[in-house]
Amino acid sequence: MTSLWLTLPTVGSLLVAVLLFFFRTRTNLVNAVSVLGALAQLIIAGLLVLDIINFGPTAVAFGQWMAPFGIVFVADLLSVSLVMITAIIGLVVVVYAIGDLKEKPSYGSYHGLIHVLLSGVYGAFLTGDIFNLYVWFEVMLIGSFGLMVLDGSKAQIDGAVKYVLLNLISTLAFLLAIGLVYGATGTLNLADLHFKMSEVEPDLQRVLAVLLLFSFAIKSALFPLFSWLPASYHTLPSAVVALFAALLTKVGVYVFLRIYTLIFPLVDSGLQPLLIWVAGLTMLSGVLGAASQFDIKKILSFHIISQIGYMLMGLAIFTPIAIAGAIFYVIHHILVKANLFLIGGVLQYTYGSSELNKLGGAYKSSPLLSFLFIVPAFSLAGFPPLSGFWGKFLVIKASIDVELYLLASVALFVGLLTIYSMTKIWSEAFWKPDSSLPINEKKPLKIPVAYLLPIATLTTLSLIIGLFAEPFFQFAMQASEQLLQPTEYLQAVLEEGV
Repeated sequence: MTSLWLTLPTVGSLLVAVLLFFFRTRTNLVNAVSVLGALAQLIIAGLLVLDIINFGPTAVAFGQWMAPFGIVFVADLLSVSLVMITAIIGLVVVVYAIGDLKEKPSYGSYHGLIHVLLSGVYGAFLTGDIFNLYVWFEVMLIGSFGLMVLDGSKAQIDGAVKYVLLNLISTLAFLLAIGLVYGATGTLNLADLHFKMSEVEPDLQRVLAVLLLFSFAIKSALFPLFSWLPASYHTLPSAVVALFAALLTKVGVYVFLRIYTLIFPLVDSGLQPLLIWVAGLTMLSGVLGAASQFDIKKILSFHIISQIGYMLMGLAIFTPIAIAGAIFYVIHHILVKANLFLIGGVLQYTYGSSELNKLGGAYKSSPLLSFLFIVPAFSLAGFPPLSGFWGKFLVIKASIDVELYLLASVALFVGLLTIYSMTKIWSEAFWKPDSSLPINEKKPLKIPVAYLLPIATLTTLSLIIGLFAEPFFQFAMQASEQLLQPTEYLQAVLEEGV
């Protein structure tokens, strides 16, 4: 049954998107199909996770064309964990969108494009060859661009143009790298490239590694190629920006983890010193940008960049515990960042703005929302024992173990500035009195169920990962060992054996 579970997340999401296209003018039907489709994907992802935990990495070949000649989907611990977390985000965003996007003229189309984007994300996590990785990235790009321009304001369209322009540059570099890889090795299968790339001239290997680094540095919003992200994300509806913040850059991080362990082992590629510097500068530039902003969405957008730096830091150190820390941090960040944007959406829904100088009094009007904000905010800042603490602890410990003291210091400093940003949001939006309404007009804030359920779900999951971190850490360590010693992955794809 594993082969069926491998294909269903991607194919199922596309089928749901097609159904939603035909039903897009019937709101109740759109809601039912979208939620049930997302729930089905969550169940399928759970069954896939159980299969991979019990039986190890598995591959399925389409049309019985076996690797390396045919198209394959492959699942190991890293990919199924990301498929599972994607399914969770997909469900909570779809539910949140019922409240957040219900007034939009293109409401049904929003739901359809959300499932198109989810299909692209699933495909990118599960594909076993580099060309189809490009294909699924383009599916993601189509879905994300459509969500950006639907019922778009002038600011949204401006942000979408910047987003697409830089992503097109990334795509061109990626296609060029794919062509050179195929010309040099005669294959595009990731497992086959593990063997064939060692036969390529070292200089050409470095060129290919750098081209792929440049391409995915844009998609992951690494320093200095991150300008598209803060320029576009803050203009989007809250449901859409939560989906983008959770998933889009993480697909780029996943590709880094896969390519620079399986095809170009980082230490041998000569790129390790460069990635160490890029990780540190990404953390610093993101957190400094966040500290200078006074709009919740802009602050959180810049923090995406700084947190991507922690993930890259784990890969750059390239030890088992460092890569486990990066994997742990990716899972934590997907939940926490989506949750913070959803909470920002509730504040915007209540006050009509996400600018801090127009907010206030949220603690008095809704203690529940205040608690739901404090948990992910403190987790993002790395307070123990929340989930963000464990991810940061692992990568910082790994950096100290290999005597990268400057990188560890940067990571700690960025954590302090993250506390400053979260405290600024707390003091302005929650603690400060609300001066915009007379006292006798202030009433307790009633959060709509479509907003409350997704936020409470993500907060609960974040608390579980933080308070019961041991099994998640062990899972991340196993996934890290599979990346660094990919024998099981290679055997699953290449049936002739390793």
